[in-house]
Amino acid sequence: MMTVGYVIALLGTGLVTGFAGGLLGVGGGFIMTPVQYWVYTEMGLSSDVAIRLAFGTNLLVFLPLATNSAWGHQRREAVWWKAAMVLGSCGFIGALSGATAAAHIPGSILKIVFGAAVLAIAIRMLIALPSAVAEEPKDNAWLWVVWALPASFVSALIGLGGGVLMVPIMVLAFKFKMHIAVGTSAAMMMVTSVGGIVGYMVNGLGVAGIPSPSVGYVYIWSWLCLAATSIATVQLGVSTAHRLPAKHLRRIFAVIAIYIGLRMLGLFGWLGWPI
Repeated sequence: MMTVGYVIALLGTGLVTGFAGGLLGVGGGFIMTPVQYWVYTEMGLSSDVAIRLAFGTNLLVFLPLATNSAWGHQRREAVWWKAAMVLGSCGFIGALSGATAAAHIPGSILKIVFGAAVLAIAIRMLIALPSAVAEEPKDNAWLWVVWALPASFVSALIGLGGGVLMVPIMVLAFKFKMHIAVGTSAAMMMVTSVGGIVGYMVNGLGVAGIPSPSVGYVYIWSWLCLAATSIATVQLGVSTAHRLPAKHLRRIFAVIAIYIGLRMLGLFGWLGWPI
């Protein structure tokens, strides 16, 4: 049963998610997943259902969040639409496949994959040295396709919209400037998230133990709480992103992701730290 305490936790999480989405060009799954997982297990759901319900609900939250974020970045001319559409189209296919695969993998494994993937890309983002000479962004659709398909598959598999993986890829492999990577990531997620949404909805139909009202692995009450408050803060995140130097934006992105990765791997629980 969804109590007042759970609702407040989800509303607060939505506020942080919206700001992070606008600031970093991510869907905020790495923020929403731990909170939702805690809520659902406290409600008595099994860990397998809880983690998949968190992932599926995340993806539906990403749709209005990414649309709002992309609009804000576009106003500042920070969206490369050609790249966003190519990456998003490939992402749709990869996300649909990843969401389908997730329905057949134990929840404990999904948690480990989630934590390890986020931690790895965060560390790479943090230690990568900026090039001494500014490189032109790679305008190569085939290169984008090669990266987008597996990245979107993994993203949907672990309940992400794709931004937390694609922003580092855009910066490190495609040589996008940080602000363009953030804006393009937001636009890409408008398309990519739909594939994941369909996959989690369809594969969750008829599964026992899912609370009502839900559509497959999407819990409507959680979605309403998270979507309503995330939309309220996304433009604040966009505005803040364009005030920060790119190197500061990269560091913020990496530090937040490292914390979430370690948390999902269970390190803080093992140490007995209440964070």
